[in-house]
Amino acid sequence: MRYKLPTVAAISGTLALAACSVPDFDQPDPALPKRWFTSGTAAAPASTAGFSAAAQQPVDSAWWQVFHDPTLTSLMKRVAEANLDVRTATVHLAESRSQRGAVASAQLPDLNGSARYQHEKLSDPSIKGSLIDGLAGSSTISATGPTDLFTSGFDASWELDLWGHVRRQVEAADAQVQSSEEQRRGALLSSLAETARDYIQLRGTQTLIKIATDNLVTQQGILQLTQTRQQRGLTTSLDVDNASAQVEAVRAELPSLEQQEAQQINALSFLLDMPPDALRGELATTKPVPPSPASIPIGIPSELARRRPDIRAAEAQLHAATADIGVAVAEFYPTIKLNGAVGFDALKAGSLLTSSAILTNVGPSVSMPIFEGGRLKATLELRKAQQVEAAIAYDKTVLQAWHDVVNALVAHRTEQQRRDRLAAQVKRSREALSLARVRYNDGVADFTTVLDTERTLLQAEQNYAQSTTNISIDLVQLYKALGGGWELTYPEPAARATDQRSKKTDMSL
Repeated sequence: MRYKLPTVAAISGTLALAACSVPDFDQPDPALPKRWFTSGTAAAPASTAGFSAAAQQPVDSAWWQVFHDPTLTSLMKRVAEANLDVRTATVHLAESRSQRGAVASAQLPDLNGSARYQHEKLSDPSIKGSLIDGLAGSSTISATGPTDLFTSGFDASWELDLWGHVRRQVEAADAQVQSSEEQRRGALLSSLAETARDYIQLRGTQTLIKIATDNLVTQQGILQLTQTRQQRGLTTSLDVDNASAQVEAVRAELPSLEQQEAQQINALSFLLDMPPDALRGELATTKPVPPSPASIPIGIPSELARRRPDIRAAEAQLHAATADIGVAVAEFYPTIKLNGAVGFDALKAGSLLTSSAILTNVGPSVSMPIFEGGRLKATLELRKAQQVEAAIAYDKTVLQAWHDVVNALVAHRTEQQRRDRLAAQVKRSREALSLARVRYNDGVADFTTVLDTERTLLQAEQNYAQSTTNISIDLVQLYKALGGGWELTYPEPAARATDQRSKKTDMSL
């Protein structure tokens, strides 16, 4: 069966059909609200003195500066260059850009050069004679003696991208590059948040060590009191043993807390690509937990889709999936190429570049699918399904981001309420311990009351310190949910040309 090549009219009609059937990417609407809270208890502002309140003001890119902690700021400045996850994401970005370059090369003509020398000598004269007879009429084959053949030339081909096959591939590759860029921003955002969280937890652990140390001094004072009373015959050895046991109980808490301190210092060292204990000299000195500021700028929900790298990456994946549909549609239509070749063919090297040795071949070629066993149709259906999946993933990512912000806001507010109540408990427990010691010294109360009151105070102080740490950690989680922090290190595309930096690993944009 013979098939005719498409006519100009048929090609034009197919082109129009292709233009109508290939979808163009439209930026999706994240459908975020105008305000974070609209009703319910979560909308109530924190009005108690000392509370941090959220404000719908622009989010500071360097959000860690709200803690006013120079050590934390120094760590955050270093993590972008040193963190291994960020550097790995940078390599992935370079890979995606290389892949994009390979795809885009199809937009340009292919040009190849070749050269060949061939020496031929037949061993059997009869074979040689028959071969010469078969090549009768050739001006380049000699009937006697060995034969030398010199050949050189160039050939070129260029596919006319009438249906957008290559263009859509480049569009999808561009979207994949954008996705890799956002994944690197996400890696940086995560490393910044992890650094701040580990630093705050370290300061919280050091606070717990200080509380245990101070309580150890208090318990030792109570032990001395019971020993003095025993010497005076005012109490028994039972009170002394109980007081001594309480001293050892508090002392036993210190090794595990010191272990946590060492692990948290090492966790920060790992984030900065440093060996274990490398930051001990910088971080071993006890400092308080960085406090939460009075006002917390959180921006407006509509900005979330532009700040969150995961939302931007999901949008890029949706863009790539849409472009892949165009690639699948273009597979149904003819492939048209312009081909050309120029060569030189001679029996002597000196005659290779003469006009009589020139060989030329120029002309178009057309190929189109006739029967593919349903492969093209199945591929198109697959690409459409993948686009739907990418759209669902985008919607889920936006919704998850919204939940992350709201949950972090609620956690930050409610933890402040809990700390306020724990502060009242600590105050009352101290007063109760002071009164219990006086009553025990006067012989009015037994020693069990003193021990119970001391345990209650220690637990209250530990809970208060942990709550203070949690408040600052919740604030870190909030800023991670808001997607701030990467802007200072990785500027928008318009500024990339002026931001060329040399780093330990190639961090250039």
